[in-house]
Amino acid sequence: MPRFAANLTWLFQELPFMERFRAAKDAGFEGVEVLFPYDHPTQDMRDQLIFSRLSFVLMNCPPPNATGGPQGFAAVPGVEARFRRDFDRTLRFAQVLKPLHIHIMAGAAEGPEAEAVFIENLRWAVARAPRQSLTIEPINRIDMPGYFLADYDTAARVLDAVAAPNLALQFDAYHAHRITGDVMGTWAAHGHRARHVQVAGFPGRHEPLGGEIDYPAFFARLDADGYTGWVSGEYAPETVTGAGLAWIG
Repeated sequence: MPRFAANLTWLFQELPFMERFRAAKDAGFEGVEVLFPYDHPTQDMRDQLIFSRLSFVLMNCPPPNATGGPQGFAAVPGVEARFRRDFDRTLRFAQVLKPLHIHIMAGAAEGPEAEAVFIENLRWAVARAPRQSLTIEPINRIDMPGYFLADYDTAARVLDAVAAPNLALQFDAYHAHRITGDVMGTWAAHGHRARHVQVAGFPGRHEPLGGEIDYPAFFARLDADGYTGWVSGEYAPETVTGAGLAWIG
């Protein structure tokens, strides 16, 4: 079975944020991710990670206003300076939190100019942080209208253009199903590029149990393919988090 991580932005919301680390460990998780950790005391988070003996798997970049502001703009023409300034801010947080991966969000944009800007910003970022693993993630445009990176062929083209060892694919099975309707086929075509995996049920984006995505088969495929990265639960629990954790058993 894969190594499972808990997305603390989505899971254990019934608890105060700082209590979610220990709750994740007690529930059987060995790693956690936080999408936007910028509003919490950084050293307190690091202390919780150490105290709970958890790996910090992933955080997002850039640090936007997650309630109303743009969620990323690495592919948005005209704001390259803002992207680079905020990437440096993310790196300052990463110096303390030590995430395994930083997910660079493309933002809302379209067309060849946006792709060129995305590639150039990523080339700058991989050189700026050569020892940091960076990821890009296709996100469906139903959940995030206008998002630039909304298909796997574009992601493959961008990754090939940047061609950096510290940049890889972030594969979210929920988004893959929304985008292609075929998680297993999409993984077969693009899984070799993946360094991080996220899961949620479909429809509803609840626990990865039942529904339209055969997660036992998907996890078996990850094992068969030799995937050694983390699999993170990024979903909205139907009730309290602890009631729906059979998927990690």
